Amino acid sequence: MQLDIRVLMLFQQITVRPGVRQRRDRGFVMEFVLGGVAAAGAGFFTNPLDVVKTRIQLQGELQNRGTYKVHYNNTLHACYQIAKHDGVLALQSGMGPALWFQFVMNGTRLGTYSILNSFGLTRNHRHELSYPKNVLCGAFSGAIGSFIGSPLYLVKTQIQSQSLSQNIAVGFQHKHASVTQAFLSVYRKGGCFGLWRGANAAMVRVSAGSAIQLSTFTTIQEKIMENPTMALYPNTSILIASFVAGIGLCLAMTPFDVLCTRLYNQGIDPKTRLGIYYSGFFDCFIKMAKTEGFWGFYKGVGASYLRLGPHTVLTMMFWTNLKEHYDKLTNDYEFLALTQLSAASPDKQRSLDNSI
Repeated sequence: MQLDIRVLMLFQQITVRPGVRQRRDRGFVMEFVLGGVAAAGAGFFTNPLDVVKTRIQLQGELQNRGTYKVHYNNTLHACYQIAKHDGVLALQSGMGPALWFQFVMNGTRLGTYSILNSFGLTRNHRHELSYPKNVLCGAFSGAIGSFIGSPLYLVKTQIQSQSLSQNIAVGFQHKHASVTQAFLSVYRKGGCFGLWRGANAAMVRVSAGSAIQLSTFTTIQEKIMENPTMALYPNTSILIASFVAGIGLCLAMTPFDVLCTRLYNQGIDPKTRLGIYYSGFFDCFIKMAKTEGFWGFYKGVGASYLRLGPHTVLTMMFWTNLKEHYDKLTNDYEFLALTQLSAASPDKQRSLDNSI
């Protein structure tokens, strides 16, 4: 009888409605790992476009349009210029902190969102997806993830902006020799506070992007999967939902992304330990609006979408498939344990029962 009850409970866990505590909870640590691995995997392929985006966003900093030399005309031209003057490997500069940032920030973001979703906080009383709740959960998850990962993003930005040639150098050049030296330099100049300089802008940036990305992706994917034919091709639904989410993500995030890049990359006054260009988020916004105008906030939008589009698709595909494979493995383990339990002696059954 005890075995029959366990089999029934396992069957109920596997067949429960989506969003209502599916199977056994993965737990925060596993949700963090799955989300982090998915984002880091995507970051490996999209890092060159992140380098290009950073360089274009720093081009013509606080200068009126038409008064500065344009080193990078567009995404392809920027790739060519960087490869020509700094070498092909420069397109992968900042890879270390970039991947760790993706793992930490998105691991926290996706893991937190997945847990909120498993508790039904993204759904209404009829267990249907609630878009407003999705937006709030996405924004909350993004804010936490971006704050924790802020020091990694800061160092990543400073390293990616560095150029070996003054012919294409843009923004403040920190001249870090390594990732470790970069962290030590930031700490010596600004202390612990310096490591989180610009974190408030990053929280706004990722909150806005995360709210759009996760809510749009989840809503569109579920609508597509309601079609019996499309339900047979889950990866297609992920691709379509990710593509649409990427467009919204790019439009919502780019202005905040430019602000973050400026705040993170500016030099520090050794006496005051404050930024030499901007005192904070709003000061940066006002100065940019006065000198660079509306389109200044959308510098690098092309490179941003070329990066965010594939990055969103890869992250969501990796994340969804990793969760499915993990759930399959844990369910296979539980089924094997139940099989062993049924074939064991009464004493052995009690021992195995306590381990399940």
